[in-house]
Amino acid sequence: MKFADTFKKIFFPMENEPNHHFTLPSTNETSSNIDNSSIDAVDDVKEIFPSLDVNIDYIKVKYNTLINSDIILREFTLNARNKQYKACLLFIDGMVNMDLINNYVLKPLMLKNTANSFDGNQNQVISEAVTNNITVRKVKKFDIKEYILNSLLPQNAVKTKTEFKDIFAGVNSGTCVLFVDTLNVAFDIDVKGFKTRSVSKPENEVVLRGPQEAFVENIRTNTSLIRRIINNENLIIENLKIGKVSQTVCALCYMKNIANDDLVAEAKYRLNNINIDYLISSGQLEQLIEDNSKYSLPQIIATERPDKTATHLLEGRIVVLVNGSPYSLVVPATFIDFLESSEDHNIKFQFANLLKIVRIAAFLITLLLPGVYVAITSFHQEFIPTELLFAIVASRASVPFSIIFEIILMELSFELIREAGLRVPTPIGPTLGIIRRADYWSGCC
Repeated sequence: MKFADTFKKIFFPMENEPNHHFTLPSTNETSSNIDNSSIDAVDDVKEIFPSLDVNIDYIKVKYNTLINSDIILREFTLNARNKQYKACLLFIDGMVNMDLINNYVLKPLMLKNTANSFDGNQNQVISEAVTNNITVRKVKKFDIKEYILNSLLPQNAVKTKTEFKDIFAGVNSGTCVLFVDTLNVAFDIDVKGFKTRSVSKPENEVVLRGPQEAFVENIRTNTSLIRRIINNENLIIENLKIGKVSQTVCALCYMKNIANDDLVAEAKYRLNNINIDYLISSGQLEQLIEDNSKYSLPQIIATERPDKTATHLLEGRIVVLVNGSPYSLVVPATFIDFLESSEDHNIKFQFANLLKIVRIAAFLITLLLPGVYVAITSFHQEFIPTELLFAIVASRASVPFSIIFEIILMELSFELIREAGLRVPTPIGPTLGIIRRADYWSGCC
């Protein structure tokens, strides 16, 4: 029983997991009630406060600024139409471009220049007309929110937010947020500047004549690679978030005029109904949206090539991209899709069909050869030529194991060698390869 329990814990860790409830005794009932009420009050906050000091206090509590060293709260004085307002910037150090913040956010807001200085009336003159020596002016009352948005922020991606959850989502993804005293809205400014891996050659799907570009971990770079190939306005890329804690950004891509509407609706339904805490890679998402996770055969195409992804999109398939993963998921998939290569589109169809036949033959040999070898050598020796049969019997004269055990041992050895080649560090990998080859030749001799 102990062995069975240990086996279940290793291979089925989430099955029949007990629920543990912990309670901590409170030494001071009054202080406990105060702490619980304050926590509940903080958690219930949704809308932005008009007071800047209250917003700052709330942000400090939510982001634990006394502990977190990369959360930056930059307080300053904003100048607009010769009036001063208390303001604050919230961003994460390392996720933003500091030059953009300094030159295109703080500088226009803090310095007194012609853009934010105004003499006389604070109202804005929209139009002016003179009739019979009478000047008629149409003025617009000064609005600090519109003035900041239209005149003081020279950025092409500025959005107004009213809820803290939207603000925190933007800050966590690399934007900075501007709070201004007396305003119950905040300005979300796109100043992303975190380091990302540049586009490089594919590692696992190498071709000779095709494009030499592969997906990277940044989802917006991946969508741009697809847009460059499919130069069409019918390409739809919808963003959605998966994971209650991680809030991982995913992109659902399809051709509006080609893809089946029912297929698109089914993909959206499966993605929007995933109830998990976190999502890290496309491999996790593949297991969550496939038809039956108990099947060992793949049901979704995973590719690192933008050209292959674009081809499937133009065929009416649906593509799912996950932020942080350099692979795209293509649905639905058929069996013949896994026997195709990106190189097939770059060569003549005669050679492409020949290569498909070779792949099918290799698949059948890999699948059936061990079983056929065991069946013939153990039960149907009459199929083997006499000289070959004598050679097999002579080679097995000194082997104390059965043929089935040898086949299983060989399969396990191949898997161990493959895992060792993937996991062993590079400096000692060649050394182990030399040792394995020496053992092989000694065994042959």
